[in-house]
Amino acid sequence: MTVAAPLTAGPVVIPRDRTWWQKHGTTTTVWLVRAALVAVLLVLWEIAADRWVDITFVSRPSDIVGRLGDWVEDGTLWTNTWITVQEIVYGFLLGAAAGVLAGFVLASLDFLYRVLDPFMMALYAIPKVALAPLFIVWFGIGIHMKVLLAAATVFFLVFLNTAAGVREVDRGLVDAVRLMGGNRWHVVRKVVLPSSMTGVLTGLKVAVPYALIGAVIGELVASNKGLGYLINDAAAQFDTAGVFATLVVLSVIAGVLNIVVNLIGKRVNRWKPLDD
Repeated sequence: MTVAAPLTAGPVVIPRDRTWWQKHGTTTTVWLVRAALVAVLLVLWEIAADRWVDITFVSRPSDIVGRLGDWVEDGTLWTNTWITVQEIVYGFLLGAAAGVLAGFVLASLDFLYRVLDPFMMALYAIPKVALAPLFIVWFGIGIHMKVLLAAATVFFLVFLNTAAGVREVDRGLVDAVRLMGGNRWHVVRKVVLPSSMTGVLTGLKVAVPYALIGAVIGELVASNKGLGYLINDAAAQFDTAGVFATLVVLSVIAGVLNIVVNLIGKRVNRWKPLDD
């Protein structure tokens, strides 16, 4: 008598025997090529500076590293970086939250979205640097002005991408959920949110550098602290190394924020098929 093995629920896991290089080889190669490219550019820059190009205009990597070292020792870098990081993070979170909420709400209400769409696009088209003097009048030159300027810059990017993601949801999936007895909440939770998440994450990723731009523009226009202030101060003294040093710090901040957004994207997109 043969006894059938009990059936177990859940997906069948098939192990794949792959070496470390097969799993991570492509990623490792990409990072090695990136590092080599940066190293070559820095070496060429160091050689060309004050030999083929006037060092007054381009500085050189060794001077930039020296300026960063001086700022680290006297605390200038940490103090001003922390102020700018707060403005970027608070502005990004505020603008992203408002953009996602407005995008979901307006895109779900078709008539209201059609009414407000041209006004939103008109506001989006306004250069955010033109808002800085107005924000100074309204909120002063403190941290609140920079946070709100960064938030205003982020809001429209997140809003437009979120709204596009919501409006491009497959109507067939919505109808299928409704045919199975699902209510509006089931449609939102099971279809709209997962399907529109790509648009949301695209908006967040694109908005990261713009949050930084908004905060730094506010500091460049009116501030006595922050990385934007360091750029102004260094430029006023013809300290090209100081300007480039500040730009390096801003690039690092943008890179870290981008990594955080990518990690969030991997977390919320776990339902998607994995790439080989």
